[in-house]
Amino acid sequence: MKRVIKNILFGISVILSAGTMPSCNYLDVVPDNIATIEHAFADRNHAEAYLYGCYSFLPVFSNPLVCPGFFGGDEVWLFDNVSTDVLNIRFWQVAKGQQNTSTPIGNYWASKQDSYNLDGGITMFTAISDLNIFLEKVYLPGDLPVDERNRWIAEAKFLKAYFHFWLLRCYGPIPIIDENLPISADPDAVQVYRQPVDEVADYIVRTLNEAIPDLPHMVANFTTDLGRPTKAIAAAVKAQTLVLTASRLFNGNPYYAENNRTDNRGVSLFPANTEPDRAKWERAANAVWEAIQYADSAGHVLFDINTTDIAAGGLVPKEILDATQVRGAATTHWNQEIIWGQLPRSNPDMLQRISLPPFTLDNKASTLLMCDAPPLHIVEQFYSKNGVPINEDKDWSGRDDPYGLRTQTSADTDHQYYIANNHTTLKLHFDREPRFYGAITFDGSLYYGNGTYSAAALKTTHLQYSSLGGLVYDRHSSTGYLARKMLNLLTAIEPTASGPIYTRYSFPVIRLADLYLLYAEALNEAYGPSGDPDGVTDLSSPYTWLNLVRQRAAIPTVGEAWRDHTDKPTYHATQEGLQDIIRQERMNEFAFEGVRFWDLRRWKLSEKYLNQPIRGLNIYGDGDDFYRADNILYQPTFEQKDYLWPLRYENLLKNKNLLQNPGWGE
Repeated sequence: MKRVIKNILFGISVILSAGTMPSCNYLDVVPDNIATIEHAFADRNHAEAYLYGCYSFLPVFSNPLVCPGFFGGDEVWLFDNVSTDVLNIRFWQVAKGQQNTSTPIGNYWASKQDSYNLDGGITMFTAISDLNIFLEKVYLPGDLPVDERNRWIAEAKFLKAYFHFWLLRCYGPIPIIDENLPISADPDAVQVYRQPVDEVADYIVRTLNEAIPDLPHMVANFTTDLGRPTKAIAAAVKAQTLVLTASRLFNGNPYYAENNRTDNRGVSLFPANTEPDRAKWERAANAVWEAIQYADSAGHVLFDINTTDIAAGGLVPKEILDATQVRGAATTHWNQEIIWGQLPRSNPDMLQRISLPPFTLDNKASTLLMCDAPPLHIVEQFYSKNGVPINEDKDWSGRDDPYGLRTQTSADTDHQYYIANNHTTLKLHFDREPRFYGAITFDGSLYYGNGTYSAAALKTTHLQYSSLGGLVYDRHSSTGYLARKMLNLLTAIEPTASGPIYTRYSFPVIRLADLYLLYAEALNEAYGPSGDPDGVTDLSSPYTWLNLVRQRAAIPTVGEAWRDHTDKPTYHATQEGLQDIIRQERMNEFAFEGVRFWDLRRWKLSEKYLNQPIRGLNIYGDGDDFYRADNILYQPTFEQKDYLWPLRYENLLKNKNLLQNPGWGE
């Protein structure tokens, strides 16, 4: 029979189920269809299967169909006739301003039994409920060793903290569900309240602190345990939580201060300060530093392609290696930079399928979707080769006319591995930082990979209409570009193949570079610029952590770049200037990894970026006409209310103690 518990979300009784089917992969099992909870904890194997089932509630971070970071913002843009039979575009609807309160897109607040959940996807409060049951019952199996039980308890606490964190950054104030209510609970007890932002963050931090001592420094079994939490993973999530609440969205946001929601207890849900509280950044900096130390003790280091088989023998030119550094960090399976990775689950190849360019007409007619298209503002966003924004670089070759045309010639050895010889393209594509060439596919760009590490096998990409561009009405780039970054080098499509052969990899949920740049940001926000802007040794200087990331990206230090190549030689020495630099560094370093979506929100910059027109090239033109940059695909609208998800209106009707988020009505 099924267990009955109180539905704390709606104030009504619902049936929730949990399951115990054994599995060799802890991501495969959903708690469902068991006789009794007691049977679920009859012995160690059943209890382990229950815990594995709780892991299945984690978002599939690599799947652009169910994670908002890919299609929900402005980093890539689709087109109206995109192949919706295979590509669920729900979060692109968010980017187009179609979020609503009757059937919210990405309804993470839903329970498993809600009539409108995430199309069978993530039901966060159900996950938390199942974890609470696990924590109550894990003491029942008599054959479960104490040390293993303690680790499982720590894993369950980590998961519970992470689900609260996900809900916090989506909704802001949320109910804290630390334990389930008994069946005999008074009906009024299930009419839960949302708790203030800072209280939720404190709860997440406290729960992670409880988990960390019993989590391993690193996993012992690389076959079965990769992706399960370690001390470094838990500390990194704690750092992300405190950085979120220290950021402008929740720290000094006048909109929430002026539109603060006070519930019927008289409790205000948002911080009331209209200026940032520096103490929050100091706390965040300490948490990030702790996470970096845990990562260091576990052997995490920045990925360096020069230490891999790709660079062995010196056969791959430095230009290719530099361009492939960050692409390799993101797509090399379980490399040492990945603090928390996730193996692909549902639609495991979708992110690569939408990004791989065609190389032949047979490829064009294959199963490729070819629609992961960066708009022009993302193409412009990457630095010049001198490590500064292209509009700031006084020495950049395309500064006076970025959308003018230039032909790559054999005499131009600087671009011989980036742009096809004798190909005419935009000046915008010349003299850019290596990350640009590893992240962006443009017409005439040379593609490294496609199943081989050989530099002799570079392929020319063709995205113009007359060759391989917009010939398939429901599968093409809307902007004239494709995102390249998340393609594994060994993913390949043969000239006459009907589809690619995908090489899967552990998706980087958290990379070490993320912690480095978060630490630079927190140090600057808390204390301002300090130390040597060209240095990499002073651990208390934000420049050090910024320069370590830039050094790996093969661009000059922040001091050299701004001092020698701009008309603002001291811009990096100001707190506001360094803030801008760190933010753009994050946007370039983590392009197409689903990070920008969340960063723009916590920085409270979505209204700046997501109200700009989405621009692309003239994809139906040929030759010079293809490079017309006046093609506006869409004019998005982002309002203050859009920073947080709305609660479904039906939730508010069923629980009068819940308040709607500001801007979404009462």
